[in-house]
Amino acid sequence: MIARQYLRLNESDRERFDPFTVGFNPTDMNARDHVRQVLLTFPGVFVGIGEFSIHKELVTSKIVGHAASVKNPAINELLSFAGEVGLLVILHCDINEMRGVGAHPAHIDDLRDIFSRHPDVNIIYAHTGLGRFVGPTKTRVELLADICEDHSLDHVYFDISWDEVAKWLVRDEGTIQAWSQLINRHPTRFLFGTDSVAPKSQEAYLKCYEDYQPLWKALTPAASRSVRLANYERLVNTARKKVRAWEGQNLDDEDDGPIVIPFPAKGSTRKAANLTPSPAPAAEVRLLLPARR
Repeated sequence: MIARQYLRLNESDRERFDPFTVGFNPTDMNARDHVRQVLLTFPGVFVGIGEFSIHKELVTSKIVGHAASVKNPAINELLSFAGEVGLLVILHCDINEMRGVGAHPAHIDDLRDIFSRHPDVNIIYAHTGLGRFVGPTKTRVELLADICEDHSLDHVYFDISWDEVAKWLVRDEGTIQAWSQLINRHPTRFLFGTDSVAPKSQEAYLKCYEDYQPLWKALTPAASRSVRLANYERLVNTARKKVRAWEGQNLDDEDDGPIVIPFPAKGSTRKAANLTPSPAPAAEVRLLLPARR
């Protein structure tokens, strides 16, 4: 659906968007094949995968069957494929349990492990692991600083989007000072985004940006620009170049080219409430039922 809408735009408008693909199950070993098929079906569209979720506050407990985990081998397969293609990855995994105790978050060690196993993938760690109910431990800034200063993890970046994250970072003067000092020391490692869900106005869309005003004022002008613009541009432009090259090479290897499933012609759909089938077009396959005796 994203690709179809994107391809309907004129070329100048496409320059304003950088689509990421989702819709795969991160517990499924076939997830990498799903992403591969998406790229070859819609070449020239996607630059990354995500945001996809592993551990996520109230959501994980609602999953029927096999819940995602950073220890699941399917995640490794997905990230290995992302590295092969050059896809940028946005990964959501809460840093801690909702009722986490102690200064050491529950998932930080497993996350560092999976990050270290995929040094060829640019990974954006969504929300720095925080959320609506998962707040920072007392050692939160120190843990992020440790990752930033570990050169084996130079491919890991941190997204501070979502107003539910902003509330933790600008909670008081102490948190503003701690986070601004961290970002000023490592300005190339943080990215801003709104993560605004279905905003009904521009004001609602920009709420997260406005919430961060105390942080913007505490950053140096260079660090502020990096977080708001430059880091995103650098990472996406790098991914686009690599993904387009991979698509070109692999499309040439396909015997029959990409498989594209066409949408119905405009106007051929009907309202869901209308239970009376309309006359079928000539090419439609219809189900024939035996006559009632």
